[in-house]
Amino acid sequence: MDASKGALDGLFVLDLSRILAGPTCTQLLGDMGATVIKVENPKSGGDDTRGWGPNYARDKEGNPTDLSAYFMAANRNKRSIAVDIATEEGQRIVRHLAARADIVIENFKPDGLKKYGLDHATILNAHPSLIYCSISGYGQTGPNRDKPGYDLMAQGFSGIMSITGDPDGSPMKVGVGIADVMCGMYATIGILAALRHRDQTGEGQHIDLALVDASMAWLINEGTNFLTSGQLPERRGNAHPNIVPYDAFACADGHFLLAVGNDAQFARYADVIGLPELANDPRFVTNLSRIENRAALMDHILPAMKAMTKANLLTALQAAKIPCGPINNIEEALTSEQARARNAVVDVPRANIDKGLVQLLANPLNFSATPVRYDRAPPHFGQDTSEVLETWGPDARDFDE
Repeated sequence: MDASKGALDGLFVLDLSRILAGPTCTQLLGDMGATVIKVENPKSGGDDTRGWGPNYARDKEGNPTDLSAYFMAANRNKRSIAVDIATEEGQRIVRHLAARADIVIENFKPDGLKKYGLDHATILNAHPSLIYCSISGYGQTGPNRDKPGYDLMAQGFSGIMSITGDPDGSPMKVGVGIADVMCGMYATIGILAALRHRDQTGEGQHIDLALVDASMAWLINEGTNFLTSGQLPERRGNAHPNIVPYDAFACADGHFLLAVGNDAQFARYADVIGLPELANDPRFVTNLSRIENRAALMDHILPAMKAMTKANLLTALQAAKIPCGPINNIEEALTSEQARARNAVVDVPRANIDKGLVQLLANPLNFSATPVRYDRAPPHFGQDTSEVLETWGPDARDFDE
């Protein structure tokens, strides 16, 4: 395999999505080598997130551009074209690009593209080998299909907020748009599976994916805990429903994380905090007994850890091979030696931007033969319209790049 090419080199993606779920998916495909054409509405100034400040890449004069940090988080390795699909010309362009595409992805409301003749049924009828992925808040079916879908609503509806937050506080959403991001991940997996099927059979298909469906799917153990027991999970803050002790704990000079995953680790942990007798106490000797006697265990271990410094605790726990760690802020995380060793942040050239580059979060995939590429910085609105139409548009001579 030519390492200069990505794993998806040669695939053509027509991206009709905006905000986060769809763009997350198409960015992943672009990182792996696919050609991604992002269609943006000239009437609105493009993807909604271009205006989601307050942080923007600035030009060399220090003025903010249309590259908000939010937009840049999910839109590298794409070409942007300004096309109004409400016009006949815009529809002609999109239909032509769809004929060229291997994958079309959109996140309009169900049936929202039907009036333009760009819906999955119409496009797949014309091009049956195409993979057409539709992302919406609640899916193409069901009583809520016509409701708008935002990450916050998906987190609320799916149940994830009911188990997130302090036990005595309000339900909390996750600190980032995780429903959108996970939906984009599922979309990527589904598209790759559909491509495998197409390569074997020649048959394309429609993928119907919902933010709420994806969010309920990643309830994981807590969802299955309920299905198994019939008991609603509780909000436990940072504590774990199935492992004790597993939480963020206070010490003499701050907080740290501890995850005691088995009984042998618990015995070593008890020794570290100066309470070795806990390992032989029948209330705490097994993980199940510790779950059943969680409050009693906390009465013993919380004062012991509160009397120790973070540095001493982490050093002793790590020496005893007990999972533990700091609670970093984002600066500490992204500038850590581990982050640098793993290339967690990438500098991507962007000619007209101050310093001539933008810093982005890296793709975490590390391929041995087809490495992830960072060939194109997030595009300005419509910057590639002429190039794309001249190369792949309705009036281009052929489909060759």
